[in-house]
Amino acid sequence: MSKDERPDIWVGHVSLGTTDLEGSKKFLEDIGLRHEFETETMVIKELRGGTHIIMQEKDALEDADAYFDFMVEDVDQAWEKMSGLGYDVSEISRGKIHDTFVVTEPGGNRIRVNSSHVRDHNIV
Repeated sequence: MSKDERPDIWVGHVSLGTTDLEGSKKFLEDIGLRHEFETETMVIKELRGGTHIIMQEKDALEDADAYFDFMVEDVDQAWEKMSGLGYDVSEISRGKIHDTFVVTEPGGNRIRVNSSHVRDHNIV
């Protein structure tokens, strides 16, 4: 049996306000997040690794730039998918560590999408 080399700690939950809960919910579903729970004012979706995004309806956003980013295996494929679904995406910027773009979801949040830098893609 091999030793589990994953870190001992991971992110459990992140919160994000939205001015369009239904639009944000659809966005998260369109990009592949798993449904966990919802009420009239809140939606919880699950990312790979078990992290939950908790989106809550707000009258206005304090800051449209999300304080977290998404990481994907294939940034070009993610860009194609999100732009093909009609979401507002920036051009891809090629970097030393990440290739990245920004997507603006219907609730007004700008979320950076980065290429993966996970050392062993089989350990998640």
